[in-house]
Parts: sequence; structure tokens; C-alpha cells
Amino acid sequence: MSSCFEVVTLIHAPPELVFDTSLSVELHTASMAASRERAVAGVTSGLLGPGDRVTWRARHFGVPWRMTSLISGYERPAYFMDEQVAGPFRRWRHAHHFVLAPDGEGTVMRDVVDFAAPAGPLGVVAEVLVLRRYLARLILLRNAHLKRITEETAAPPG
Repeated sequence: MSSCFEVVTLIHAPPELVFDTSLSVELHTASMAASRERAVAGVTSGLLGPGDRVTWRARHFGVPWRMTSLISGYERPAYFMDEQVAGPFRRWRHAHHFVLAPDGEGTVMRDVVDFAAPAGPLGVVAEVLVLRRYLARLILLRNAHLKRITEETAAPPG
């Protein structure tokens, strides 16, 4: 079994800025401060690009974990995909889509996360009861941080 969820965020900044900022290791680390997430191998600072790998170390549910992700799809400024190549999930795919808002005043960012927990039937129970909600909350937290940073950057001075 696998779970999938989607989060849509309107950001008042141009798609190129939102796209690039979404690939910032430092932004990701700052947005996940509560779980002490940090890049420990691969690309550990700056912007991720096509084919880049990064290994994250964090603490979730009181348990330390590591996950190595690969930027497996990249079409600036419209789309990128990160996928787990090593880590706690049976599968983790996170598609990031960026389109100009209908009114032309910003970016509609759509995150589509498809994941499968390990541990067979127990993992399925964890997906349904805990993980899906927990992971969606993490994406919402990350997106709120991204929105704040990019809107501040895109705002005209004064």
C-alpha cells in the first residue's frame, strides 16, 4: 500500500524565485528546525540541482533517522522531484509543481507526496493513523516558511 497527499500554497512571488528557494538546503534546514533536520552528506549547502543527492539527518517521533534524496526530475521553473534513494520509507516521492497564479500575481505551488511506510501491515496502519497527517503537517510548515521568505524577498523596498 502507499499513501498520497497534496498541499497547495499560494505565494506572492514569481515562480522562478519560489522554485529556486524551494531547492535551498538552508531554507529546508531552517523550516525543519523543530526536528533538528540538517544536511550531513552530498550537497550540504546552496541550491540543489538535477541529479544532486543530499542526506538529511533529523529526529521525528523522538527517533533519529537519515534519508538520502535524489533530485530525479528538474524542469526550471515549473517542476522538480525528489525521491528517497536510502532511508526509512519503502518509497518516498515528492513532486513540486510551480505555476503562475491565475491573476498573474504570484505562484501556485503544488506539492504531491507519494510514500509507503516500511514494516508491512504495521506500516500500513502507521500510514493511515499517523504518518500521512504528520508528513502533511511538515510540508505545511515548510511551505509557510518558504512563503514568508520568498514574499519578503520579492516585496518591493520601502
